[in-house]
Amino acid sequence: MCLKKSIRPATLAVLLLATFVLVACNKTSTTNVASASDGKIPITTKSDEAKNEFLAGRDLSDRLLGQESLQHFDKALALDPDFASAELARANNSPTAKEFFAHQLKASVLADKASEGEKLMILAGEAGANAEVVKQKDYLDKLVAAYPNDERAQLAAGNFYFGQQQLEEAIAHYKKATEISANFSPAYNILGYSYRQQGNYAAAEQAFKKYVELIPNDPNPYDSYAELLLKMGRYDDSIAQYKKALSIDPHFMASHLGLSADYTYKGQPDLAATELQAMADQARNDGELRNAYFGMAVLASDGKQYDKALAAIDKEYAVAEKKNDSVSMAADLQASAAILMDEMKYDPAAKAFARSLQVTQNSNSSQEIKDNARLQNEFNLAVVAIAKKDYASAKTHGEAYRQGAEASKGAGRIKLSHELAGRIALAQKDYAKAIDELQQANEQDPMNLYRMSLAYQGKGDSAQAHDYAKKAAEFNPLPQLNYAFVRAKAEKAAEGKS
Repeated sequence: MCLKKSIRPATLAVLLLATFVLVACNKTSTTNVASASDGKIPITTKSDEAKNEFLAGRDLSDRLLGQESLQHFDKALALDPDFASAELARANNSPTAKEFFAHQLKASVLADKASEGEKLMILAGEAGANAEVVKQKDYLDKLVAAYPNDERAQLAAGNFYFGQQQLEEAIAHYKKATEISANFSPAYNILGYSYRQQGNYAAAEQAFKKYVELIPNDPNPYDSYAELLLKMGRYDDSIAQYKKALSIDPHFMASHLGLSADYTYKGQPDLAATELQAMADQARNDGELRNAYFGMAVLASDGKQYDKALAAIDKEYAVAEKKNDSVSMAADLQASAAILMDEMKYDPAAKAFARSLQVTQNSNSSQEIKDNARLQNEFNLAVVAIAKKDYASAKTHGEAYRQGAEASKGAGRIKLSHELAGRIALAQKDYAKAIDELQQANEQDPMNLYRMSLAYQGKGDSAQAHDYAKKAAEFNPLPQLNYAFVRAKAEKAAEGKS
């Protein structure tokens, strides 16, 4: 499992960039505002007992046992309500978006009571939560400059670059973290994912095997290795690793999600459904339950069972609605809209997009998040206009999105602006421009790979068209709507069928 497994639409991924900033502190510090004589970020707390609880929670969080960590962070905060780093850790391990933002806000309020290193981590998290990537990078640059020999500072910087898909920079920081602390297991985990995204499967496998070696009695190393095997199309080997993870911890829900993907791609949707139902039945919190419902929506979308997919998203939405979790509700409406778009029900999709925007604007979210939602709505309006062949409107909304993306300097948004331009060009059969724009879009989106295939096919380059169709067909992610929408079409294109 990579950090907190995220299977949400693009909007939530933008809103929750701060989840790439992991727990804020290092264990080698003293109470109150400690000095960093050993080069590590201090822990600031009034209570030794609170610090011990924090360290116990942090150890579990490092091992991706977030649910188990919560009781320790909650106890630390009960012992010291001014414990800023415990609030940040509690945020980053929260099962729902609403809890995440609530604890992130508390951490921000307490930041001035913490050491400078802790404060920089908290401010970086706050900037990430608001999708202010320039600020986030600035805080993390200052953090690494102040604490170059702290493996957690290096990890946080690497996670920022990983989220921006700047993989070489991410890998450099992760390697530095392992040089500082050869047994720092979280760095090997995310290093494996970084190599995997580069297509360097041999290096990824080596990193994951080292991860297994360091904590062989934990479930996540086997889950992460299983995800690499899933990506490589080695489904039976992947299933064995996921089952190994569940044999160690039957409550490790992420492995049920991974198994559902393996069975889906093997053509065994009934077994995939069984895994997702087990996940729902055993869910320990709203986050796990919502992920199970989302997996069900993806499985149904993969089979073009749109009513079933929308019903699963409705269940997911209902879980968030009970807690008035506006960020999650908005994301669910985005997912519903995406399913409706694939079903070619463009007017209902437009209404779902509009509802998503309204939920955010009517919430108590920060102004930055509301502004982000308005910018995302320009993207959504352009997508609907493309589908309706209203290219004038598509270009107008696309230009508005481009300007906002470039102003934010966020790599993810800039990639999305190129995607929009490429989609408009493809729809208008300007294949050369479509290729140029889509090459600058997100290549971790299988739909963009498929669009590249269509563009090359339109240009008359059958070899490149086949290569991109094959890449899209064999993308093999964890449950993801975009892959569900495109998998069957990409497989047919890769086989040379219309």
